Order: sequence, then C-alpha cells, then structure tokens
Amino acid sequence: MTTAILPSAEETDPYCLPPLDAAALLFDAPWRRFGVLGDSLSAGMGDPTPGYATIGWADRVADTLRRVHPDLAYLNTAEPGATTARALETQAARIRAFAPDLLHVPSGANDIVRRTPDFDDIENTMRAVYQLAAGTGAQLMSFTYGQAYVVATFPDWDERVRTVNDITRRLAAEYGALVIDMWDHPINHRANLLSADGIHFSVSGQAVLAAEVVKKLAHQLGKRVPE
Repeated sequence: MTTAILPSAEETDPYCLPPLDAAALLFDAPWRRFGVLGDSLSAGMGDPTPGYATIGWADRVADTLRRVHPDLAYLNTAEPGATTARALETQAARIRAFAPDLLHVPSGANDIVRRTPDFDDIENTMRAVYQLAAGTGAQLMSFTYGQAYVVATFPDWDERVRTVNDITRRLAAEYGALVIDMWDHPINHRANLLSADGIHFSVSGQAVLAAEVVKKLAHQLGKRVPE
C-alpha cells in the first residue's frame, strides 16, 4: 500500500511562496550582491515551527536570488542585540567593502527597548545608516514591525513601535528604500507567529516575511505579484 505524502504546513500556507514560484517572480532580477546589516530581526532569528523549514527570512531571500543568479554573493553582518548605533559602528566597514547592490537596513528594534527612548536621536542614527547605505549605490530595503511584536515591560510599547515604524517609512521615502510593511499584515493574528521570547518571528513568520520581501522586489521590477 502506498502511503500518501501530505504537503507541509509551509506548502499550504497562503502567505508563503514555493521556492520555484519565488524565483520565477525574480527571474530577471539584477541583484547579484545581497547584504544585510542590523540586529537579530535583520538576521532572521526565530524558533522552529513544525511544518516549516528552519530558515530565516534573509537566508530564504538569498536562496531565491541564488536560484536566479547561482553566483550570488551574500553577506549578513547582523548582530543579535545590536542597536542601530552599534550596527553602524561594527558593521559599516564590512558592508561598504562588500559593495552590495541590494541591501537591507535595520529599523531600530533595539533602540526602543530602553526606559525612555530618544526618538530624535534614534532618527538621526537611523539616518546615518541610510546615508552610509545609500553611498553603496545599492537598492535599499527595510521592514516595519508588526502589531504582534510586543514587549510587555513597557506600557507604551504600541506607541513606540508605531513611532519607529513612522521613522522607517519617512527615511525610506527619502532615500528610495523599499519598505516591507508588516504592521497590519494578517499573520499578526497567528497564534504561532512569535518565538518563545515574544519578540522574534518564529520560522513560520520568517517564511511569510521572506515571501513579502520577494513580492516587494518583484513589484519594484514591474511584475504583477500575488496578494
């Protein structure tokens, strides 16, 4: 008797993209040097989810681009716990030397995890990152944080996330960066979205975030993309 092979949860997730479909959307993508700068959210850290490949969003995007350009160069300098200022201090030289043509920049996640965030200072530091990133000539991209991203220690957390998301959108518009906006994405309501720490997307969320990045890049190339 033949045993049926059931599709995995990732294969049936309406917000994910099968690898070949993702590559098809980017079949004529020009990017051959993909860089990631930032913190653990930039890196794509997250707990395993049954039925999903344990791969972070950035590695997934790199895999998609590598299917299009097997010689893709990929550098992820993201450091867990890094503030934007630390990312600028410790990662800038490596990113500049790498000379990316597609570059993810961080969105200030660790800047708002403090007693009293100085949002003017946060914006100035993020602007410095965008200036550095723009100097590489790369297509820049970033993402906003979803409503599910909650640090219960701070009663004003929702306002903090909204404010830093607004800074990201404002700087992205100024520097021509693509924004993958996760604030009100439907997956915010999934019970298995977050890792045990309540901060990082689990790999199910990483898979969806990667799909949204691919769709945004495809849209930038003038493609019609699935909703």
